[in-house]
Amino acid sequence: MKKIFKTVMCLALGALMTTACSEDEDNKPAESTSAKETALQKALVPYVDNTVVKTYKGMADNALLLAEACKSIRQAHQDGTLTTEMIAEAGNYWKESRRYWEESEAFLYGAAADYNIDPHIDSWPLDKNAMEDLLADINAGKNWSIDNNINYGLLGFHAVEYMLFELTADGSTSVPHSTTYTAAELVYLVAVADDLAAQCVRLEAAWAGMDNISSDKYSLLADLELEPSINYGENMKQAGKAGSLYKTCQEAAEELVDGCITIADEVANTKIGTPVRGATGGTDGDRNYIESPYSLNSIVDFQGNIISIRNAYSGSNEADASVGDYIKKVNPSLHAKVMNLIQESYDCIGRIKEPFVQHLADPEPTAAIDKVNELVGALEEVNAELSKQ
Repeated sequence: MKKIFKTVMCLALGALMTTACSEDEDNKPAESTSAKETALQKALVPYVDNTVVKTYKGMADNALLLAEACKSIRQAHQDGTLTTEMIAEAGNYWKESRRYWEESEAFLYGAAADYNIDPHIDSWPLDKNAMEDLLADINAGKNWSIDNNINYGLLGFHAVEYMLFELTADGSTSVPHSTTYTAAELVYLVAVADDLAAQCVRLEAAWAGMDNISSDKYSLLADLELEPSINYGENMKQAGKAGSLYKTCQEAAEELVDGCITIADEVANTKIGTPVRGATGGTDGDRNYIESPYSLNSIVDFQGNIISIRNAYSGSNEADASVGDYIKKVNPSLHAKVMNLIQESYDCIGRIKEPFVQHLADPEPTAAIDKVNELVGALEEVNAELSKQ
């Protein structure tokens, strides 16, 4: 039946189109396109389920534990039983939630961008002067709430970090914050930690779907009217099908790789580059433009971003189908290059010493900048490969 239809069409179109209508020429492009779309569709499902959703769930779970630990700090302070060990426990939950967040930064498109969650929970550097002014106002009894025109620079991970960690006099070591909080300061800490947790849960729900989160998380979002309006995970898994935001699986895969490129560029040229070279890429770095300076978590943050690229590109689990699998098939040398540069970038960053601010002039940060920029270039080659017909 298919052959007869093809013959009729060729006769109708005339001899000029005979070659285009031949069996071989007609089928080859269709098979190639179908194979590409099929391979990428297989990669998108584990990417959503095993990388994006799993990462956001880990972040949300630990952010909720962090919020509860902050409430325990406030209660113990009221009871006169607060210890540095309790503050350290909260700090550990902060570090664990923070780890998942940094490992999610290759997929800051979608919900993190559409709902302004990224700036809401991760604006940096913290405006220390504004923070101290705010805390002074709170201690003086000034009415305050998160919704009362507070700026993102005084919310999120770095605001909680400032309240849970402090540096020793020489700046070489991060220790738990002293127990000498005021009652008003702990009202602020609890409010910001609760807000952070809610935003983290919203990210999980936005990619997993409201029906696939715990009942407690569901109730939290419903009470705050933070239910996501789009199921980003299903949209990506259904790429190329009616109703999806993505017309093709290739389009979805290209956005996935764009996310990797964006965070790699940020690690090289903003997170490391601005403190080392300055915003203009010169020689005058900005020592104040350092991520996670009170917990001395900067290097862990940077390496977490490289992990996020690795997981997005090659899968979180060894058996996961991935965009990297497709690239390995069509351009094995490019795939090897990307994988090598991911590992080399991670290793170069790991050689930077903490406190980062005290080692900006060392050769290691500059070497890391250069290596991660190589990774940026390789990932751009990946998207060029994906765009080939």
